[in-house]
Amino acid sequence: MSQPAEAAASAAARVEGLERDPAAVVDALVRRGRAAMDAFADATQERVDEAVTALAWALYKPEHAKALARMAVEDTGIGNAPDKVVKNQRKTFGTLRDLLRAKSVGVIEELPALGLVKYAKPVGVVGAVTPSTNPAATPVNKAMMAIKGRNAIVIAPSPAGLATTTRTVELMRAELEKIGAPADLVQVLPPPVDKASTHALMAACDLVVVTGSQNNVREAYRSGTPAIGVGAGNVPVIIDASAKLDEAADRIMRSKCFDNATSCSSENSVVILDEVYEEAIAALERAGGHLASPAEKEAIRGTLWVNGKLNRAVIAKDADVFAAACGLGGRAPAARFFLVEETGVGREHPFSDEKLALVLTVYRAPDFDDALTRVREILAFKGRGHSVGIHTEEPAHARRLAEELDTARVLVNMAHTFGNGGGFDSGLNFTLSMGCGTWQGNSISENLNYRHFLNITHLAVPIPEDRPSEEALFGAYWERYGR
Repeated sequence: MSQPAEAAASAAARVEGLERDPAAVVDALVRRGRAAMDAFADATQERVDEAVTALAWALYKPEHAKALARMAVEDTGIGNAPDKVVKNQRKTFGTLRDLLRAKSVGVIEELPALGLVKYAKPVGVVGAVTPSTNPAATPVNKAMMAIKGRNAIVIAPSPAGLATTTRTVELMRAELEKIGAPADLVQVLPPPVDKASTHALMAACDLVVVTGSQNNVREAYRSGTPAIGVGAGNVPVIIDASAKLDEAADRIMRSKCFDNATSCSSENSVVILDEVYEEAIAALERAGGHLASPAEKEAIRGTLWVNGKLNRAVIAKDADVFAAACGLGGRAPAARFFLVEETGVGREHPFSDEKLALVLTVYRAPDFDDALTRVREILAFKGRGHSVGIHTEEPAHARRLAEELDTARVLVNMAHTFGNGGGFDSGLNFTLSMGCGTWQGNSISENLNYRHFLNITHLAVPIPEDRPSEEALFGAYWERYGR
């Protein structure tokens, strides 16, 4: 590095007079977070909810939602601004709905029959690693959940989304100041954000919560700090023989196309029952899909993957831009998304992987058993534990998926992206972070929510003795197997 470059890097690396030593910088941020928590420690539930609402308004406010959506696309080069506006507002609104309905201060539950009273306490300073796919929505989502528990949060953004996340944090801090709450409840790592500073934050905070890079998830679990990491998606959905095909196709299109397929909950494969295969393909085409020819499939393969890795120059791009990059002519540039027929799963069949692009892999299954097996194969290759969808009028088929597959969520007759991370017609709580359980090396198998940011004290008082007899507990066993 030249001397001018070294000087510039050194200047950029100073934070309040500190040389850019990642541990020193992080230590200063954590100390400020702890001081903010001390100042907020006696906040009532009403005051906490006011602060959570302030954070929500920082992003939900229309001019902020629009400006940050545009900034995110300019920053990262992925997704599209109109859908990011929807995401910024919808996820924030839904999360605020969930949080304002919950207790998180003082006594949050009383169980007189068990003699238990539960008290909520903060977990401490949260280190939150956020992805480039949602550089505004995810930081606000996590900050709302953290502050709901009277914690402080320090956000480690993806370097690609740094400018957007930094601006988002500035807006959150301004809203906290407006209501007289400590601004240092929400902070962000200063530039340059790199592995060293992110790892230093993981080591110094009280809880790490990671969304995005699976390398960061693994580093969080290795950090020695309690950690919650979420897994990669690669959602397969089944179009059952009983499905209402045009409705299913419309849901899949809306979900797949949203924000140019940046969501981990975006459909990546669709498994169609043989009985309705042609009709389902026709429905998907009516919904805006373009069925790629064998030659077009190879053109897409050669463009979407470079040296075995997704090509960042074409992922999450508008359909016409993607078609042009792949050299697709004819009616393809007018399509909303692209259908690619496939027969295999695994490393030699990259279309069975997560694509982060407007490409939907299509499999044909002779019957439902075969469709279930195919979905299991896809998840075993990538996305185990994340989620599955089905379009069907047979509830028993949906139940079989829930009973037989290693997955945390099964969505029935839903646009997957709009239901998986919480929806107004879905009972799943709003979040931007989906736990995948031990199936994918995660510590949770549910949607990340405010409860993960609470410590619980259990007050136990005596109750009438609940001690059954030996006969009641062992009798059936003794009768069958002897003593």
